[in-house]
Amino acid sequence: MSGHGLDVKDVERRMKGALENLRHEFAGLRTGRASAAMLDPITVDVYGAAMPLNQVASITVPEPRLLNVQVWDVNNTAAVEKAIRASELGLNPMIDGQLIRIPIPELNEERRVEISKVAGKYAEQTRIAIRNVRHHGMEDLKKSEKQDHMSEDEVRMWADEVQKLTDKYIEDVDHILATKEQEIKKI
Repeated sequence: MSGHGLDVKDVERRMKGALENLRHEFAGLRTGRASAAMLDPITVDVYGAAMPLNQVASITVPEPRLLNVQVWDVNNTAAVEKAIRASELGLNPMIDGQLIRIPIPELNEERRVEISKVAGKYAEQTRIAIRNVRHHGMEDLKKSEKQDHMSEDEVRMWADEVQKLTDKYIEDVDHILATKEQEIKKI
C-alpha cells in the first residue's frame, strides 16, 4: 500500500529497523545469564584491523553462567582476551590455550538498577526514533496533498495507517522493555 508520495512499507521498514536495533542493544546488556550476543559489540584488533569478535572466534554457552570463546588463530588469543577485558561488560576472561572461558558474575542490586536504567534509556531512544519516522511520514503526506492533489479523505486514511503503525511499534517497544526488566529482576 502506498499513497502518492507516502511509502507506507518504507515507514514500516524503518520502524521495524528501530525495533531490531533495540533488540540488538538489549542483547548486549549484561544480565546474569550468559548469552553469545553479549559479546556482539566487542571488536578485536587483529591483522591490523578492528574485527568483530565473532569473525575471529566462535562463541558458545556451555552453561547458563559461562561463555566459551574458541579463538580460531592461537596468535589472536591475547588480543581477544584484552578486547573482552577492555569492554564495558565487566567480564573477567580466563585463557586456557585457544579457549577463553568467561564466567558471568551474578548481578548485585546496584548493577540491576543500573542495567534497568540503561534498558529504559534504550527503549526511550527507540520510541523517539519511531516517532521521528512517523513525523517524516506525515510530512511526506502533507507534501503529497499539495503536489499530488490527494483528497482530505485519502490523507486522513494514510495518516491513520501511519498512526496505527506508530502505536503498534511503540507497544512492541514497551513489551520488549517489560520482558527485559523481568529478566533483569529474576537474575
